[in-house]
Amino acid sequence: MVPTGPYGSWPSPIDAALAASLDGRPEYLGTVGEEVWWTAPRPSEGGRRTLVRRRTDAFGAAREEPVLPQPWNVRSRVVEYGGTPWAAVARPVGGPLLVFTEFADQRLYAYEPDAPGASAAAPGASGTSGAAGPRPLTPLSPVGGGLRWADPVLCPERGEVWCVLEEFTGPGPTDVRRVLAAVPLDGSAAEDRSTIRELTDDRHRFTTGPRLSPDGRRAAWLVWDHPRMPWDGTELKVADITPEGEFGTARTVLGGPEESVAQVEWAADGSLLAVSDRGGWWNPYRVEPAAGTGPGTPAGSGGKAVNLCPRDEEFGGPLWKTGLRWLAPLAGGLVAVLHGQGSSVLGVLDPETGDLVDAAGPWTNWAPTLAVCGSRVVGVAASPRSGYEVVELDTVTGRARVIGAAATDPVDPAYYPEPQSRTFYGPDDREIHAHVYPPHNPVRAAPADALPPYVVWAHGGPTAHVEPVLDLHIAYFTSRGIGVAEVNYGGSTGYGRAYRERLREQWGVVDVEDCAAVARALAAEGTADPDRLAVRGGSAGGWTTAASLAGTDVYACGTIKYPVLDLVGIGEETHDLESQYLTGLAGPPQTLAARCRQRSPLGRADRISVPFLLLQGLDDAVCPPSQAERFLAAVEGPEGQEGRPVPPHAYLAFEGEGHGFRRAETMVRALEAELSLYAQVFGFERDDIPVLRLRK
Repeated sequence: MVPTGPYGSWPSPIDAALAASLDGRPEYLGTVGEEVWWTAPRPSEGGRRTLVRRRTDAFGAAREEPVLPQPWNVRSRVVEYGGTPWAAVARPVGGPLLVFTEFADQRLYAYEPDAPGASAAAPGASGTSGAAGPRPLTPLSPVGGGLRWADPVLCPERGEVWCVLEEFTGPGPTDVRRVLAAVPLDGSAAEDRSTIRELTDDRHRFTTGPRLSPDGRRAAWLVWDHPRMPWDGTELKVADITPEGEFGTARTVLGGPEESVAQVEWAADGSLLAVSDRGGWWNPYRVEPAAGTGPGTPAGSGGKAVNLCPRDEEFGGPLWKTGLRWLAPLAGGLVAVLHGQGSSVLGVLDPETGDLVDAAGPWTNWAPTLAVCGSRVVGVAASPRSGYEVVELDTVTGRARVIGAAATDPVDPAYYPEPQSRTFYGPDDREIHAHVYPPHNPVRAAPADALPPYVVWAHGGPTAHVEPVLDLHIAYFTSRGIGVAEVNYGGSTGYGRAYRERLREQWGVVDVEDCAAVARALAAEGTADPDRLAVRGGSAGGWTTAASLAGTDVYACGTIKYPVLDLVGIGEETHDLESQYLTGLAGPPQTLAARCRQRSPLGRADRISVPFLLLQGLDDAVCPPSQAERFLAAVEGPEGQEGRPVPPHAYLAFEGEGHGFRRAETMVRALEAELSLYAQVFGFERDDIPVLRLRK
């Protein structure tokens, strides 16, 4: 018989150190010759991202090996969230040529990892490396400013790499311009900025990197401007490329203020493919030229967009980072696509017939990164029983297999929770999508008459969503007897444009109502203890958490992570990409002050009466620490004020952490502090974690 114990007190082999060590996933896949490369997280190495290659030895055995050792950190800071940070090409002699962005100084570097004597020693104080190591291609800039690079495309025949250039022109976070630029591969620009050619002007505030046609004669890219976010409206630009490598006049061929084009690619036959939500869902389109156009016609003249697979499904998503790929053309004319509602599966689309065949396998979600080599498609996928791993699909045989970052079980999978994807109903009978993870432990059960505590998780974004896949941070709680409900509240992606538009000018209302509706429904049906409900979230989810504590009586406590807390202040303090995000989320500037008083946790801090934990990275450029500090001051009230109840709370701030925690030691401290909060509020004992001291 399985022993019983109170919910929350169960022993579990999934400790905070284990959850932290497996945080993150492979990103930015690419093929270099026959090899597959990707960036991989290293939480135990200061939270850096390394570049990994999968290569085959002379005996046919495949192995993974890092291209760059510590402390190299392959990560771009363009628009703060980054973009594709590397590109490489295979060469018949000398091995691959790699160009990458180093996080610490944001310079572009070139490296030949297979060259004789190659050694990726750490950059020196001057930012240069040994003769056989990575060599800088771009100038050294002030820390946190200057020049940043993303989405590189190698053009070795021109002796250049083409990419996004982000240049800060003043001290403010919005003093910035972005263009497409050509950087010499000979390293001359490392000392002379003037050798960098700008391929476009800076009339548009934001741009993705260029996609070059198979014949190299045309380029396509996406642009958008304030106050739009990329899921509101983008434009697909096309330009001819002269023999000298200059861009001709760029023309808009798709998109606009109310149409979001999320990706553009060239097919092998030179046709242009794009992902657009012009029909209410991100679907794949072929952009066809107008009748009568020919080689002498300016790029982008006329034309129409043909939907290749009209479905009420998403074949794309929010462009938080440049270089995300939901679509990848294959050499024979087929197209690999990611599609679905709420989560994405990999399929192969015949653009001529519209037939779509999905890959077989246990994976329930594929991340927006795809690479193609011949008839093979490579992606990053996960399931409720396995974390994100690199998966290869042979489109000829239909066989899919794991080839990298294999998710080995660090503990008995019997401790993993099983998600229940459900639909709830909120005000006005509107649908709310959520994934519910009941408490689960193979060696413990709760008393028959007990109901479990539940924590409602509000995701960040808010224009984003969560998928039902294995997350050891969730398992950390469920294996101890605490249920989790991840809510894709109105405004989330994955369910069409109308669903994500529900949050327009309603941030702090719809998200709060939807999370509360799920919590109340779980309690009403007897799934959760109504007296032991909590809410937690980070970034935009931190806003929802704090607003929920200030605006509802549903929760007994909350965990607020690197949050937005002040609507008026965040527009002036945050980075450029999101500096006008609030126009869509909360309304135009003339109404912002009033809505801040009505909705901001800062303006309603005196209404919070339950315990909370506040977690903050001190290097956060998206949600700066000043937001948390003003909120704490408001919660605690004016100095010397008497008679005003102050809720028990704790504030943990972490040096060296930005927006989203990356270091293992930070994640361990944060998880254990959160569990201690729940133990104190929900009334169960834990002697295996430090006690979180709450200020009262």
